[in-house]
Amino acid sequence: MKLGFIGVGNMAKAIISGLVKKDVAGKDILVHSAHPQNYETFAKQHGLTAVSDNTAVAQQADVIILAVKPTVIKRVAEEIQPVLTEEKLVVSIASGVSLADLQAVLGTAQPILRVMPNVNVGIAQGMTAVKATGDLNAAPYQAGVELFARIGKTMEVAENDFPIFAALAGSAPAYAYLFIDALSRAGVKYGLTKANATKIAAQMVQGSAQMVLNSDEVPYALIDKVSSPGGTTVAGLLAMEEAGFSPAVVKGIDATVAKENG
Repeated sequence: MKLGFIGVGNMAKAIISGLVKKDVAGKDILVHSAHPQNYETFAKQHGLTAVSDNTAVAQQADVIILAVKPTVIKRVAEEIQPVLTEEKLVVSIASGVSLADLQAVLGTAQPILRVMPNVNVGIAQGMTAVKATGDLNAAPYQAGVELFARIGKTMEVAENDFPIFAALAGSAPAYAYLFIDALSRAGVKYGLTKANATKIAAQMVQGSAQMVLNSDEVPYALIDKVSSPGGTTVAGLLAMEEAGFSPAVVKGIDATVAKENG
């Protein structure tokens, strides 16, 4: 199966990096962008196949991933529409561009998959929202879903829930980094090196996240399991809540969703 990327920005590079780590052959990944200088070195490093234009990507690829900015995606779709077939799958990662928007250009018969991955696909630990114009378990949609399943987890999400998904999965890695950095700065305050404090905090977050994923209980039940009556953990939790920890997180998500909705 040949994959084609139109647009090779940061998210496209993350997806490609994850796929190559999962043994997808670089020669089977076709790339083109309006700015070749931004991806030529990356393409050579991963053995990708650079082609001359967008139409060449669409003609040669079985799955065409539109990784361009939302402001130009309709123009790109119009450009490639004449060479598409119903056996090919068009995948869009453009924020705010609905399946209906794309169908208006490509036609209702063209299989289209809308996805919203996060940057962690680059290490094959991504979380990707998916929604299609057809049955996700049928060809050619299944091939697209399986691609993103190789580089993390996927979840079918209604299009009107894409903004909250974007906040929780797309933007929140930055918030997780901020939390880890705040913990590491606290470690430095009490004498640890920044490097050691960061390793401790990052490993703790990774392990705690895995505990949540492995458990049938809600996170708050897990909090109770590590909080002894009158103990240090409860003291810290109460201090963080008094400082507005949970409301601050919710306000951050509110602001992210509001921006996503324009």
